[in-house]
Amino acid sequence: MNVIELLIKMVESKSETPSDGELLSFIAEYLDGFEAIRIDKDEVKNLFLYKKFGEGKHLCFAGHVDVVPSGDGWSSDPYKVIEKDGLLYGRGMQDMKSGVAAFTQAMKNTTTFNGTLSMLLTSDEEGPAIKGTLEVLKYLKAKNMLPDSAIVAEPTCETIFGDAIKVGRRGSINGILTLNGVQGHAAYPEKSINPINLIAPILPTIAGVNLDNGDEYFSQSKFVITDIRSGLEVTNVTPGVLKMMFNVRNSTATTLKDVKTFVENRFKEHDFTLEINQSSKSFMTDADSHIVKTITSSIKDVLNVETKHSTAGGTSDARYIAEFGIDVIEFGVINDTIHAPNERTSKEYVEGLEKVFSSVIKNY
Repeated sequence: MNVIELLIKMVESKSETPSDGELLSFIAEYLDGFEAIRIDKDEVKNLFLYKKFGEGKHLCFAGHVDVVPSGDGWSSDPYKVIEKDGLLYGRGMQDMKSGVAAFTQAMKNTTTFNGTLSMLLTSDEEGPAIKGTLEVLKYLKAKNMLPDSAIVAEPTCETIFGDAIKVGRRGSINGILTLNGVQGHAAYPEKSINPINLIAPILPTIAGVNLDNGDEYFSQSKFVITDIRSGLEVTNVTPGVLKMMFNVRNSTATTLKDVKTFVENRFKEHDFTLEINQSSKSFMTDADSHIVKTITSSIKDVLNVETKHSTAGGTSDARYIAEFGIDVIEFGVINDTIHAPNERTSKEYVEGLEKVFSSVIKNY
């Protein structure tokens, strides 16, 4: 089986979150020379495969086999791969079965490696993402088996295959502010405290404000108001309570504590409550780390492309890997149809991705 045949097998195995489409058992059998550990959690399926070739460092490839629902608008069956003009169509082609197929085949073909080579797979990345990669990492930490470096094969490239790797990701901080006033009759505003009036002069000082200046890798951490609601939807009653929701996609320069202090300082004259949480933490892998240098060199050698180091986009399970002190990067095919109808990727990209990963294994 070559990497394209392997990819077709994976895409035609329907695995909408939290299903794995029986792929984890298949991959464990396909890599029969590797030790397999199943770390399933309730309905979520998780697999860790490893092989110790030598006494050197531990390199891990990581990813997910689950996909989002296919949805409407497809020109073909999303779970029956078709090829057209060198492109393969099917749900998960970019996100991220191409990546999983590429590193699975690269590991299958590896005969020598100066260290431990492993693979971490889950069926819970596109969903809540709390019973998958995180649970495996907890297990590995308890067993003193955490890798030194990891590559998550999410689609990262922008316009040319090989043009971008992710060396970090912004975090996501979410908040709900409840501003209390006193409800009353609209004809007697002096007898009420309207929270809309209270927030009006504050809004220009918070809406769209940058909480830091960003840097060469991260854009500014911007305070984004996502919802404001108040009142009873009538014209003769002033509201007693206002709720404002917000999100901050934060760089490593802004913390949860910073955002909390920012909000509290601006509303300290008023009666309010604040609920705030961090759904994902920002991280940054040093550009001089061994894994960044190795994959950058491999992309140049295999694809003849100068790759840039990016932190753009949403989030991935790399955020969990970074929390455990592991140098982690992301690299995969071009990202332009993920989660969309007619998701597709190029056979050339998938074959190139396998070659890049094989080069990384050889040179790591």
